[in-house]
Amino acid sequence: MTNRIKTVPRYGTAAKERLYLPAIFEGLKITAKHLFVNVGDINSVETLEYPEEQPTDITPRYRGLHRLTHREDGSIRCVACFMCATACPAQCIHIVATERTDGIDEKMPAHFSIDTLECIFCGYCVEACPCDAIRMDTGIFSVTGKNREDFVLQKEQLLAHKSAFGEDTSRA
Repeated sequence: MTNRIKTVPRYGTAAKERLYLPAIFEGLKITAKHLFVNVGDINSVETLEYPEEQPTDITPRYRGLHRLTHREDGSIRCVACFMCATACPAQCIHIVATERTDGIDEKMPAHFSIDTLECIFCGYCVEACPCDAIRMDTGIFSVTGKNREDFVLQKEQLLAHKSAFGEDTSRA
């Protein structure tokens, strides 16, 4: 059996099509048109004077800053299973476990910190947590600080964050 070879005609045989200059000039023409329209009517450009004006159209699927949740009795929901730290591709979650002092046979974090400068906000820690202890629903999208230590969130800070949706109950 012989293979049939199909010859496909090549486009761009004309001199204008073989040169890149016409395409480059067409792109420059479009860019210059937008430039002159925006410079000519500066009020037509939509701007947000951040941080005085906060954005209002953030999508509900946005992963905000992390928070740790509480149980109904007020204790921390985290059992220091290290699933979130294991699932984190950036390795920015650091946990030190200890035993609970209230007689319940499970662990709790003595130290829990997230370095937000290393975090890529992927949400893998939320998906990996078996007891719904960590969430990313605070709605906080702006994290500021003057030095590196300001961006490392400790357990107390993570517990103080509230949900942007108003609930603190389990999703399960």
